[in-house]
Amino acid sequence: MSEFTDITYEVDNGLAWITINRPERYNAFRAKTVDELVMAFKRAWSSKDVGVVALTGAGDKAFCAGGDQKQRMETGDYGPSASGLFEIDSLHRVIRDIPKPVIAAVNGLAIGGGHVLHVLCDLTIAADTAQFGQNGPRVGSFDAGLGSGYLARVVGEKRAREIWFMLRRLSAQEAMEWGLVNKVVPAAELRNEVRAWADQMLAFSPTALKVLKQSMNTDTEHFLGIGSMAYSTLQIFGDTPEAQEGINAFNEKRQPDFSPYRGK
Repeated sequence: MSEFTDITYEVDNGLAWITINRPERYNAFRAKTVDELVMAFKRAWSSKDVGVVALTGAGDKAFCAGGDQKQRMETGDYGPSASGLFEIDSLHRVIRDIPKPVIAAVNGLAIGGGHVLHVLCDLTIAADTAQFGQNGPRVGSFDAGLGSGYLARVVGEKRAREIWFMLRRLSAQEAMEWGLVNKVVPAAELRNEVRAWADQMLAFSPTALKVLKQSMNTDTEHFLGIGSMAYSTLQIFGDTPEAQEGINAFNEKRQPDFSPYRGK
């Protein structure tokens, strides 16, 4: 749609494609990107022409590399937004709350906050070139709540802790073995596979799918409250020398030195 600059939105026979369109930044999101994603999901929610939503990234390198760390370095935040707030919580909520199945079409790197987005989608189909992992503790950040607690429900406690504590990237095949991904296909077949899954779901009762999604969400709703509290903590933590060391090291392409902060 013409009013979007950071994303694209298109509907094709019941399937809405929401694409993060910042390939020059590995589809990392700034505040404006998040605003547009929230608007696109709400548009798909209200549209009678949409029964399934697919979330993906432009190009073949990245699904989403999380928050735009260059923007964070330049301005100290993720840039201006319509409300004046960084609406990442709203994006997480709308992906969960939209009463239609959401498929993550992971076409490349799904790292950091981008990894959280794919985890929150109902289903994930990955290109065989995709990679998955977290980055927060490396850059002085974290995602408590859905990004960690719900992740543990998806892959189990031990593997969730490994993802967050070791920051190792997983291949698409490893991610499928861990339960992070529903199916892996050759990169050239990704969109066709998403189309096939969408077509199957579009043949089913939308009310039944809606209630099933809401039912399955019920058990993990408390992570939303934990996530809001953790985001408040992250805002305070982001101004500390420890967090600044992480973001400075990232942008200077060097190993951060967190050793002065271990005794606190």
